[in-house]
Amino acid sequence: MSSVFYYEPYYDFEKFVEDTLGYHQPSSLGNQVQRRGVESHAAPSSRPLKPRMDLHEDSETNMVTATFELPGLKKEDVTIDVHNGRLIVAGESKISSEHDEHGYAIRERKFGKFSRTLQLPQGVKEDEISAKMEHGVLVVSFPKTSPELTPRKITIL
Repeated sequence: MSSVFYYEPYYDFEKFVEDTLGYHQPSSLGNQVQRRGVESHAAPSSRPLKPRMDLHEDSETNMVTATFELPGLKKEDVTIDVHNGRLIVAGESKISSEHDEHGYAIRERKFGKFSRTLQLPQGVKEDEISAKMEHGVLVVSFPKTSPELTPRKITIL
């Protein structure tokens, strides 16, 4: 995966802090022990929303495919921008208002704004990037290398 790299400068640090401090979050459920990863009922998750992503390179078709899990979101909730050679997928998942805020015993789903960034290979143009979203799964595809940068063999005459 030399032509595309995953760009999240603070991912390891955030994970370290989350793993370290996640155990000792105060529980608003009285004297009950709060399990790791389970947030209090009074507030939705305080950790940042970070949708899961798969990144696949196909050397035969010279394509890279990034697949994002965005359950419950519609394509209108998501934006895709290209800036300075980076592909930025961003959006916001909103808290459901169909239930009373104080009635939750457990609230594990995360809500809020998110952003994921990928470094695009050199020479990729915006019109070469395609995206489709179906059933909460966003698939973004782009060339691994642009045709003019693809290595070519020269035959010696």
